Amino acid sequence: MNLLEVDGLVKHFPIREGAVLRRTVGQVHAVDGVSLTLAPGETLGLVGEAGCGKSTLARCIAGLHPVTAGKVSFDGQDITNLSRSAMRPFRRDIQVMFQDPYGSLNPRRRVGSIIADPLVIHGVGTPGERRRAVSELMERVGLDPGHHNRFPAEFSGGQRQRIGVARALALKPRLIICDEPVSALDVSIQAQILNLLKDLQNDLGLTYLFIAHDLSVVRHVSDRIAVMYLGRVAELARADELYEHPRHPYSDALLAATAVADPDVADRRARVVLTGDVPSPVDPPSGCRFHPRCPRAREVCAIRQPALEGTTHLTACHFPIGPDSPMGPDFPIGPDSPTRPDDERPYGEGGAGWR
Repeated sequence: MNLLEVDGLVKHFPIREGAVLRRTVGQVHAVDGVSLTLAPGETLGLVGEAGCGKSTLARCIAGLHPVTAGKVSFDGQDITNLSRSAMRPFRRDIQVMFQDPYGSLNPRRRVGSIIADPLVIHGVGTPGERRRAVSELMERVGLDPGHHNRFPAEFSGGQRQRIGVARALALKPRLIICDEPVSALDVSIQAQILNLLKDLQNDLGLTYLFIAHDLSVVRHVSDRIAVMYLGRVAELARADELYEHPRHPYSDALLAATAVADPDVADRRARVVLTGDVPSPVDPPSGCRFHPRCPRAREVCAIRQPALEGTTHLTACHFPIGPDSPMGPDFPIGPDSPTRPDDERPYGEGGAGWR
């Protein structure tokens, strides 16, 4: 049985105006019909550009945002829009690691009390047992237990993120939502934190929802990867399959933008350039939301929303990349893409598209 199931989750934020008589004049379509599953002990990577809805989706799963529509189930139980008191037992099993190690820790409190907060809030153990638990947690994440009396400002960025890991582990959760936990760290420190998370998963049987905007980061920690674009999942596949054979043009563009250590490989890799800006989530494009920037787009892409289809490799695209594509395996991508009949520019340049 899956540990986490997300079915058709929708989260819209109302746009209101007026000083006295406030009225709703629009909606921000942050998440628009996302369905995911997460098995026990698995790591699901969630990637996409900034503003695509990754963090909003994570907060809805954790119960930090109310859900507009859809359903979230944890271990077979519906936890959608539970009250604070009803959600409290699930807080022990679902914890969050936040992005900014500098902003996620209270600078006025000592790290020992920060790590012990979950234990105090949930009434776990005596004061002496909590002190011992804090020491054990600090040692497990690679920190000196003797530094429990220091303030966050006395630690480096990587050490602060380890404090965040220790706090997330305090209640022995089953699912940890990692919201871009290494994006604010140096590359060498990123590797240390990723290795720590992997070791903890192996030792404690943890399940991760790992959010990032860099595909090269999630490749080393994820079993499966979901690619989001403007509130929807564009592609979902096993990590190795997605890296070797991306089927959605957006995934292909993200992979083309990742850094490659081998210069020979980088020279041989096809260059994919996306033109135009990301559309506004207040007024998203009709049909496929990626079509204004997609070099493979055709008129049907602006009319009909593609379904997320497949067996193990799911793609939401009318004309996916691959040998079974309606356009054929050698359909050109990038500057050599076919042009629109009434325009000499490649389709998507300047953000134009059929609407």
